[in-house]
Amino acid sequence: MINQLHHIYHAKKRFGQHFLHDQYIINAIINAIYPQYWQVMLEIGPGLGALTEKIEPLVNRLTVIEIDRDLTLHLKNNSRLKQKINIFNQDALIFDFSDFSKKQGQLLRIFGNLPYNISTPLIFYIFSHINAIHDMHFMLQEEVANRLLANPGNKNYGRLSVMSQYYCQIFPVISVPANALTPTPKVNSTVVRLTPIRAITQSPNRIHALHRITKAAFNQRRKKISNSLQYLISVDELIKMNISPDLRAENISVLQYCQLADWLTKHC
Repeated sequence: MINQLHHIYHAKKRFGQHFLHDQYIINAIINAIYPQYWQVMLEIGPGLGALTEKIEPLVNRLTVIEIDRDLTLHLKNNSRLKQKINIFNQDALIFDFSDFSKKQGQLLRIFGNLPYNISTPLIFYIFSHINAIHDMHFMLQEEVANRLLANPGNKNYGRLSVMSQYYCQIFPVISVPANALTPTPKVNSTVVRLTPIRAITQSPNRIHALHRITKAAFNQRRKKISNSLQYLISVDELIKMNISPDLRAENISVLQYCQLADWLTKHC
């Protein structure tokens, strides 16, 4: 049924739609997620239901967020799903994950093939609800996944790397070739697992400062931090923190960014 729909449903560019159809990849993703019957499973962007249909028999209730009205109607009319599926026809960027988790009485297990055009802002948005989340499994453009996973000194290391690694432990799950999707994208994808770090400090002031520091540093990533951060932290203060003023944004660890954010929180 899903393969037939690939031919009659035209993906909408404005939603960045690419539908997964490779059964080996689908099964590998589900095995990695390992859904349990009693858990609250929430899928972002179910599309034509490639993952949805396979996970539905494994759980008591499956919630999906789908912005496309046509796809929402398709899911509502799917006789295999309509007894268990809970559909929100809305933008995931405004969905209140924290409130939904509270109503369900447990943490959320979120998964999905994230639309290419909103994956980064969506990840940042979901971090604002991190206390409501048990884990996440996302299929992303390979470039985005590489940025999530990058270490200091790597060309892919950036603001997304720092903020993601501040909130979560991140692991690569499986590489997804472009031909596993319809329409075929120009790039490969990667599925990653993000597990929230419960011990981190989540004070709004610290997180706001971390956003300010990373934005200032990576907006001028080729400059030394003595220049890119000059309006926030002096060279003398950098030296006191044992952070060389000659370093560039991509050479500073997540822990060092936290040091800088903590200083900024106390002094600004």
